[in-house]
Amino acid sequence: MAQRGRKPKPTALKVLEGNPGKRPLNVNEPKPEKKAPKCPTWLEPEAKKEWRRMSRSLEAIGILTKVDAASFAGYCQSYARWKEAEEFLTKHGTIFKTPSGYIQQVPQVSIAQTYLKIMKDFCSEFGLTPASRTRINVDKDSNDCLDPMEMMLMGEMK
Repeated sequence: MAQRGRKPKPTALKVLEGNPGKRPLNVNEPKPEKKAPKCPTWLEPEAKKEWRRMSRSLEAIGILTKVDAASFAGYCQSYARWKEAEEFLTKHGTIFKTPSGYIQQVPQVSIAQTYLKIMKDFCSEFGLTPASRTRINVDKDSNDCLDPMEMMLMGEMK
């Protein structure tokens, strides 16, 4: 059965955002190693390029961890397939004439839209959209500061 309500935000993102709701942070949340996972060999070449491009940045701010391999692979693969569909559309256009004379949309329009939506969903998870990024405040001194005593001293925990 599906969980009700809004999807919970990871504690790491809440800390980076400054805990705007001032709700108690989950200090018992699992804290996987903040290191980018290895790029899967089965990804398409364009997805591997995106993996290399984005993993460094996400690892540097502490968002991408060892356990995020499947989600991040999903983002990269969606990016590669979206780009492929967009390149097709740029080269061939968005419509064609059927043998009976009707004007019809090429399937790549729908494919591009689908993968763009999937990409956007993954981007929100990793804080990669402009809206999600505006809520993140990266403080280099407190990136690894989920210690309960430190949070209490900083006024994060009551």
